[in-house]
Amino acid sequence: MRALITGGAGFIGSHLLDHLVADGHQVSVIDNLASGDKSRIPDTVTLHVVDIRDAAAVTDIITAEKPSVIYHLAAQISVRHSVTEPRFDAETNVLGTLNLIEAARAVSARIIMASTGGAMYGDGVPMPTPETQLPKTQAPYGISKYCAEQYLSLNNRLHGAKHLSLRLGNAYGPRQDPHGEAGVVAIFCGLIAHGQTPTIFGDGTQTRDYLYVADVVQAFLAAATYTGTESVLNIGTGKGTSVLELLDAVNHAAGTTITANHAPARTGEWKHGALDSSLATQELGWSASTTITDGIRHTYEQLTA
Repeated sequence: MRALITGGAGFIGSHLLDHLVADGHQVSVIDNLASGDKSRIPDTVTLHVVDIRDAAAVTDIITAEKPSVIYHLAAQISVRHSVTEPRFDAETNVLGTLNLIEAARAVSARIIMASTGGAMYGDGVPMPTPETQLPKTQAPYGISKYCAEQYLSLNNRLHGAKHLSLRLGNAYGPRQDPHGEAGVVAIFCGLIAHGQTPTIFGDGTQTRDYLYVADVVQAFLAAATYTGTESVLNIGTGKGTSVLELLDAVNHAAGTTITANHAPARTGEWKHGALDSSLATQELGWSASTTITDGIRHTYEQLTA
């Protein structure tokens, strides 16, 4: 298989890249390296240092590479950043995806996009939440991802494409940036490893569906051979874990008892989230297999190795 990964030098993308290369596939990467790490790209893989907002460059690369599958993981992923800079969020997540769609159609490539389950549904919805629930997103990030999903689905209807959006839970694991703002597990692990005090925004009872990166990769691999008619699938554990429970799990992995400081809740955040992924189990034969305890232990051990 000829595959291209956007965001292939990033957190999830580099794990996916490792699996595809190990399985003998021919893979290339588009990444602007704004947050990705060039050292994660093997010498056998062609890295195009390009921003997906550059339509001409994206078209040239895809026309030359002729991938059969495009794993689309490049994105603006920060809820907070989307609130302060919604235009940049839309340019990256909507227009960037449109650039890929147009280029993919010219070479009959299929796009499998990393969307958001965590930011999609909002509060006051059934838990765990199925794909049939109308999104009630509370941040521009969720809106931009939903819009990108709709463009992919539209191309399926108009042009007979087989694009698929995977609404991911809150992915975590090794290689996630412990110095950023988007990955609370990595942030907590990094701070506690150095004996520092984490900050919890709000009271800490807010819940998210935390999904270990190895399970995310397995979902993308399963999606590559999917021949069904669904265009959107939830990818999560079906369970909500509170931030306080998360901190307890990190402390357990580290053998510490550090307590957190609290700060006001942030704009654009929602209270509870958990994804009903039974459709993914039915359609892809996929389900999450890593417990939150094991996943956080693996993450902490890798960070401190």
